[in-house]
Amino acid sequence: METLTVALGERSYPIHVGRALLRKADLITPHLRQAKAAIVTNSTVADLYLQSVAEPLRGAGVEVIEIILPDGEEFKDWPTLNLIFDALLQRRCERSTTLIALGGGVVGDITGFAAACYQRGVPFLQVPTSLLAQVDSSVGGKTAINHPLGKNMLGAFHQPVMVLADTDTLATLPDRQLSAGLAEVIKYGLIRDLPFLEWIERNVERLLARDAPALAEAICRSCANKAEVVAADERESGERALLNLGHTFGHAIETGVGYGQWLHGEAVAAGIMMAVELSALLGWLASEDVERVERLLLRAELPVHGAPLTVDRYLELMQHDKKVEDGQLRLVLVPKLGTARVVSGIRRAMIEQAIRRRCTNA
Repeated sequence: METLTVALGERSYPIHVGRALLRKADLITPHLRQAKAAIVTNSTVADLYLQSVAEPLRGAGVEVIEIILPDGEEFKDWPTLNLIFDALLQRRCERSTTLIALGGGVVGDITGFAAACYQRGVPFLQVPTSLLAQVDSSVGGKTAINHPLGKNMLGAFHQPVMVLADTDTLATLPDRQLSAGLAEVIKYGLIRDLPFLEWIERNVERLLARDAPALAEAICRSCANKAEVVAADERESGERALLNLGHTFGHAIETGVGYGQWLHGEAVAAGIMMAVELSALLGWLASEDVERVERLLLRAELPVHGAPLTVDRYLELMQHDKKVEDGQLRLVLVPKLGTARVVSGIRRAMIEQAIRRRCTNA
C-alpha cells in the first residue's frame, strides 16, 4: 500500500492506494466519529463489493446502513439524491454518522453532495472502484449532481476524510470503463507533467492489459498531481481550473446527447482533442503535437471525435460551463505539451473551427 496526502491543514486527509484494501476495516474505523456508518453504492457495485466492506466493519462493532442506488449517470439527479436522504432520516443518522461512497464517479459525487447537505454537513470517505474515480473524482472534494441544462451544476465543495483506492476492484471493471479512466490519467500529463505523459505513452498497453504495477503507478502519479493542485487551490480560483482540460467541450457532449450515452472519460477525450485543435489554431501546438495526442488517445481506445451536435448546440451548452465569467467563455488550452492555461476572449469563429475539425457533422 502507498499513502499520499492531500495537504489542507486541519482538513488534510490520506489517499491509500493498494491491493486487497476493501476488507481492511482498520483503515476506515479511525475516521468514523461514531460506531455507525452508511455505505452508499449502486446496484452493480453492491453485488461485487458491498459485503467486502460491510462485513469487516460489522465485525469491528460498527452499525452499517446499506443504501443501494440505481446504476448510471442518468441517475445522478435530485430523485436519487433524495433516496440517500430518505434512508439517513429513516435510520436516524446524526451529524456524526459517516457516509462511505463505494463505487465510481457518480456514486462518489452524489454521496459527497449528500454528505455536504445532510444536517448541514456530515463526514464522508471515498472508496472508489473505477479507474476514473481512483485517479480523479474521489480526490479534491468536488461533489455534485447533474441538471438537464448542465453537468455537475448543482453541488458543493466538501472534502472526504479519507480515500481508499483498492486496485483489485479494477479487475471487474468493463473495458470501456477502464479506457474512460485513462482519459483523466492522460489529462494530468498534458496539463502539468510531461514526464508522466511520456511514461503513459510507453505503458498504455500495460494499462489496458490491467498490469497491476502499471495501474498502481498511474493511480499514484495521477493522485499526486491532483493532490498538489487541490492543496494549492482548493476551490478552483486559479490553478485547479486547469484540471478541466477537455471538460467544457466534453460536458457539452454529455448533456447534449443525454446523460449516460457517453461515459464521462469518453467525452473528456473528445473534448481534449477539441482543446488541442484550438491550441494549434492559436499557433501554440504543431500538427505533430496534435497527432501525438490523437495517437495516444486512440491507443487508449478512446474517441477522438465528438458527438454529432451542431456547432450552435455545442456553444449553447458550453455557456453553462462553471468557468464562464461575466458571460465570457473560458477554456483550458495547451500552450505546449505538459503545460496548460485558462484562456478567455477567443473568437467564436476559431472555437467553431476547432469543433468542426473534431466533429464532422457539426
